[in-house]
Amino acid sequence: MRNPQLSPIGALPTGDCGAVAAMLDAMQLPDILFTQGFGTRRVCLGLVQQGRVSVGGPAQVCADPSAVFEPEGLVFYVEGQRWEYRHRAYLMLYKPAGFECSQRPSAWPSVYTLLPAPLRQRPGGAASGVQAVGRLDQDTTGLLLLSDDGAFIHRLSSPRHHVPKVYEVTCRHPVSEPQVQRLLAGVVLDDDPRPVRADACEAVGSHGLRLTLTQGKYHQVKRMVAAVSNRVEALHRSRIGPITLPADLAPGQWRWLEPEQVQALMAKG
Repeated sequence: MRNPQLSPIGALPTGDCGAVAAMLDAMQLPDILFTQGFGTRRVCLGLVQQGRVSVGGPAQVCADPSAVFEPEGLVFYVEGQRWEYRHRAYLMLYKPAGFECSQRPSAWPSVYTLLPAPLRQRPGGAASGVQAVGRLDQDTTGLLLLSDDGAFIHRLSSPRHHVPKVYEVTCRHPVSEPQVQRLLAGVVLDDDPRPVRADACEAVGSHGLRLTLTQGKYHQVKRMVAAVSNRVEALHRSRIGPITLPADLAPGQWRWLEPEQVQALMAKG
C-alpha cells in the first residue's frame, strides 16, 4: 500500500507523471482537517502544531503543518478519534423521538446534536455541515439521511423523482380493509383538492399500517390516516428508496453510507 505522506512537489522526478498527478491532489494536513469540519483554519493549524493529530495510526503523531498527504482514503486521528477523509459526507441516522430536524429547534433538541461536531461544521455552500434529506416530526422515529452534497439532497427530496419512503404506522383504532383501500385509492387533504394516495399500503396486525409514499406533504401520513377516520399513535420510517434502517443501528446512532448505497440512491428509477 502506498504511504499517504508525500514528498514536496519539487522533490519529485519530472518524468514521474503519476507522482506529479498525485501531488496535484495532495493537501497539507491542516487543510485536510478544515475540509472535514474540525474548525477554522487557525484551529486546524493549532491541532497539528500541538501534536493532537496522528496519521495512519493513533501513535503516529504528525506535528508538521507543512506535511502533505493524498486525502482520498486517508485515515487520521484527532485526539485519538479515528476519522477517514471523505470528499462528501453521506450518512444515515436512526432518529429517536423528541428531536427536531432543524438547526434552530423551537421546543425540542436538534437532531444535529446527535452527530459529532465535525459533521456539523464541515464547510459547504449556503449552510455549513450536513443537512437532513427532508424532515421527520419530533415524535416520528426512524431512518434519516444526511449529507453535504446538494445534488444528493435535491435528488432525494424533490417530489418529481418519486423516491419511495416506507412508514410503519401504529393507529389508535383497529385498521379495516376499507381504510386500506381508501388510502390506496386516494384521500383529499384540506390544503389540496387533488386526491393524495399511498403508493402501497397494507395492514400489519390489528392496529398497524405499512404505508409507502413518494410525496412529502406536511404531516402527510397523519393527515391521510385521519382522512380515513383513524389516528396515528406512533410513526416510524423504516426505508428510503433502496435503503432500509439497519436492525443493528440503535436510536440516536449514525453510520456512513457505503458508496454503493449512495449510487443506488442516486440511480434514476
